[in-house]
Amino acid sequence: MKKPKVLIVDDNPAVLDGLKIILELENFEVVGLFTNAKEAVEFLEKGNADVVLMDIRMPVMDGIEGTFNIKTKFPNVKVIILTTFCEEDYIKKSLSFGADGYILKSSDAQHIIDTIYAVLDGKVVFDREIALFISNTLKKEASSFSGNVNVLKNELTERELDIVKLIAQGYSNKEIANLLFISEGTVRNYISSILQKLQLQNRTQIAIYYYKNFF
Repeated sequence: MKKPKVLIVDDNPAVLDGLKIILELENFEVVGLFTNAKEAVEFLEKGNADVVLMDIRMPVMDGIEGTFNIKTKFPNVKVIILTTFCEEDYIKKSLSFGADGYILKSSDAQHIIDTIYAVLDGKVVFDREIALFISNTLKKEASSFSGNVNVLKNELTERELDIVKLIAQGYSNKEIANLLFISEGTVRNYISSILQKLQLQNRTQIAIYYYKNFF
């Protein structure tokens, strides 16, 4: 079985070393340890990785800008924000830029490992604290968006609404297909339609839309 390749980006050497030990014991290949996101982007321009574990507050280039650069240039690379900060601005920006997960450093080792496998399987992963935070903080903005919400909701079919909910709950395309007794190709077609109707760019933004308007 091919080892998933992981980059770890954090300006704390102890965190870098600790995560490297944990992941290598679990059959991951740690292909790079970097103290800022610029170094990670430069690595990906020459090398490759499957997943990036990304801190937020770092010198030179922080994790938010790093997430934007990586998801723009290397959309197939998964980015998991791993941070101590549960702040509205960080959460909204990192997810809107396409982060595939947002978990806290207080997570135990097994949760970090499970999150990596989940995003590799196509899921979007939020810690419970992050999901609750999203549902509470993004609701505050609903009034400014309310002029379009009902129109956009009405444009979605019942099946599309089901898929929006399942995406927000972290299910992969394969799992959605199994739950709804349809093919993965059909799921992908539905997602393309949803993105077009809601004027969104990726499944992470679909999850944010759900938490903002339905949760």
